[in-house]
Amino acid sequence: MDRPVTAPGGAPRARERVVLAKRHGARIVRTRVEVQEQTEVGDAMIRGLVRAQLGLALRLALLAAGLLSAVPLLIIAFPGLAEAEVLGIRLPWLVLGVLVYPVLLIVGKLYIGRAERNEQEFVDLADD
Repeated sequence: MDRPVTAPGGAPRARERVVLAKRHGARIVRTRVEVQEQTEVGDAMIRGLVRAQLGLALRLALLAAGLLSAVPLLIIAFPGLAEAEVLGIRLPWLVLGVLVYPVLLIVGKLYIGRAERNEQEFVDLADD
């Protein structure tokens, strides 16, 4: 059920236009038009962006998997680590149950930062 958006006094607010990107004057940029009209050039640019994002995701997923799989391998290589305790909790449980989350958080923040940079480079390319 849609209700009209109202101002604090109860009167309906005026409609406002939402613009996703600022326009630079009245000129239409050719590459932006090619992306919007899905021409071959625009399609190739979008495929390049998707490929860059996929490559980034795969590299960071491999990094996370490598870091997380290194823990059991270290425990196998050094059996004394399996018996070590920190605050009454065995080290393997502490690492795999608690320290995994900061690693995943850092990898996620890296992904977001690099993905936004890729998208900004795409927008800059489309604006040229």
